[in-house]
Amino acid sequence: MLLGILADDTPADADCVVEKLPNLRVFPDEQGKMNRSVLDVGGSILLVPNFTLAGDASRGRRPSFDLAMRPELAEPVFAGIVERVRGACARTSAGVFRTHMDVEIVNDGPVTIVLDSAKVR
Repeated sequence: MLLGILADDTPADADCVVEKLPNLRVFPDEQGKMNRSVLDVGGSILLVPNFTLAGDASRGRRPSFDLAMRPELAEPVFAGIVERVRGACARTSAGVFRTHMDVEIVNDGPVTIVLDSAKVR
């Protein structure tokens, strides 16, 4: 999961991600229907901090990242989310905050889900 933290995110937004992520039914059951969570299938979670998700390219030709939380404030929020998700799913790993990372993703099927905590809470 790529995790972007916005400047106006609150503890309720973090709570939303922590509750929703391990329980989100995105894995297929016997009928091929997305009906199982990562906990149901014994899977693992990778949380990768990604401020560029807060990018706004609606004006001009260069994206603005003004909506992203300042790194010194976002880092402890990210760390807290990681620890709390680990409490639900022991097989949780995390990327390193404020570091250039090469992340390789294999997307099994044409599925990408955006979880916007502001729309969920």
